[in-house]
Amino acid sequence: MKRPRLVILDAYATNPGDLSWAPIEALADCIAHDRTSPADVLARIGDADAVMLNKAVLSADTLARAPHLKYVGILATGWNTVDLAAAEKRGIVVANVPGYSTNSVAQHAFALLLELTNQVALHSTNARAGGWARNADYCYRLSPQIELAGLTLGIVGFGQIGQAVARIGRALGMRVLAHRRDTSAPAPEGVEYVSTDRLFAESDVISLHCPLSPETAGLVNASRLAQMKPTAFLINTSRGPLVVERDLANTLRENRIAGAAVDVLSTEPPAPDNPLLSAPRCLVTPHLAWATAAARKRLIDIAADNLRAFLAGQPVNQVPR
Repeated sequence: MKRPRLVILDAYATNPGDLSWAPIEALADCIAHDRTSPADVLARIGDADAVMLNKAVLSADTLARAPHLKYVGILATGWNTVDLAAAEKRGIVVANVPGYSTNSVAQHAFALLLELTNQVALHSTNARAGGWARNADYCYRLSPQIELAGLTLGIVGFGQIGQAVARIGRALGMRVLAHRRDTSAPAPEGVEYVSTDRLFAESDVISLHCPLSPETAGLVNASRLAQMKPTAFLINTSRGPLVVERDLANTLRENRIAGAAVDVLSTEPPAPDNPLLSAPRCLVTPHLAWATAAARKRLIDIAADNLRAFLAGQPVNQVPR
């Protein structure tokens, strides 16, 4: 079989130049575009046999007009950017990359939480500006310092990332509640499966780790936020549309929860007037929880393994599954 022609439509987020595409280039004649506008997707695919993408969209119309396309490799876990029904109709294999960023996302969730509870940046900035040198005492606090041991961590969505977050929470001495769709298997030691209502009512920290679906869109809305303790924190490193952003911003402005931190927003990049960008006690990071060098290298390696398996006639990580 001749080497397939492969086009990567939005390569920059995965590899801005600090990593190598060599594992994929060893398998195909590869052209990598840093970014591709919607208007250029079809022209760039051209007569390609395979395409890889992250946020670029492959609609039914685009797939219908790419007659040589046989394989779509998603450089991510989510597959909402590809019309799967149209791909199946054409016999196009679609594969994603599950699990590559589990540890990185769990780590970032706690980086956000620890910044909320300890305000490290605030204190460091103040000390470096002379606040400590001018202080009469050997120590001072610009915000309450909150100990996590003994607090309740509620995890919505208990897949690989949710389970990694639970392990970190338990290591810090937290009580862990989790909500998941499938509770047929027993919960891990130290974790209790509960309803969403109970989780929101009892948790001191709520961390979202569920996929975006019609059932989870708008999951965190005004009524859910009203269930939370006034001292509780909300963390979202999953998908922006899980949260009704206006409701969360209003809740923060009215001091009805202690704080929030999000790595994802409903539209990315966001509009300048996104309400969470100006909400008090709200940390916002630009969808980077997944993007450690280790996770991105793992992503490229698994994407190459997926392509290799497809070329061998034994595709893996196909979606849906």
